[in-house]
Amino acid sequence: MRGIRGEPVEVWLRDSRPARFVWRGRMHTVIFVQERRVMPAAMPGDGATAGAGGTECWRLEAAPERSVPSATYELCRDLASGRWLLWRA
Repeated sequence: MRGIRGEPVEVWLRDSRPARFVWRGRMHTVIFVQERRVMPAAMPGDGATAGAGGTECWRLEAAPERSVPSATYELCRDLASGRWLLWRA
């Protein structure tokens, strides 16, 4: 399978953590969070594209249904715009 890079998703939070997200028209439920990272905003001229507030990324396991095996996803939010993107290997 080809990797998915930076597709927009709609994310619902519970206690400030991703709980569900819609990707390609399908609701996914977060089963557990593996890791959370916050990267500071890019400095001018360093070639990075993060917004003024930096980027928050969550590596997590999620599944669209109980009968479907979970997969690992990374959801990243631009803290300045609030926009969420999804990555998957």
